[in-house]
Amino acid sequence: MSRRESPPPPSPPPQLLGVQRGECEDRPERAEPITDAEREIIQDTWGHVYKNCEDVGVCVLIRFFVNFPSAKQYFSQFQHMEDPEEMERSSQLRHHACRVMNAINTVVVNLHDPEKVSSVLALVGKAHAIKHKVEPMYFKILCGVILEVLSEEFPEFFTAEVQVVWTKLMVALYWHVTGAYTEAGWLKVSSSAV
Repeated sequence: MSRRESPPPPSPPPQLLGVQRGECEDRPERAEPITDAEREIIQDTWGHVYKNCEDVGVCVLIRFFVNFPSAKQYFSQFQHMEDPEEMERSSQLRHHACRVMNAINTVVVNLHDPEKVSSVLALVGKAHAIKHKVEPMYFKILCGVILEVLSEEFPEFFTAEVQVVWTKLMVALYWHVTGAYTEAGWLKVSSSAV
């Protein structure tokens, strides 16, 4: 990774959907489907990213936690960490980074099978809603951080056109995850983190 120094200052949360902060109930009826051409673009660029999945995942989580420190409240193993270098050395953070990247990989590999994608993201959403009680807005924020890191770390692959396609994928991920929150009865949350 070329970005080992401190992450940039916090940016406003990404506006992936027209959902008001802290709400799941105002989500669109469905996510826009990914076309075959878009699937090829996503899978091609992901191949380059996934070669370095652990380092990219760690970079994403460090940026996420430094810019949105309230997200650390859900991680007892590293919620006390402030220093990005300490976070980078944390085996627990590295493990979670791999889990995040592997979940994205499962989605990307199965883009040809919308039911599989929906099933995987429903499991992620339900676990985070019911077991971990993570506010869904953190997924929206994380999707934006992922897009930022990928475009910065892989500028040769993440052209403007590719970024548009990846944004569409992140919108779909967020849509599926918030659908699981809604099914779990999670209708309104606070917006204290942003």
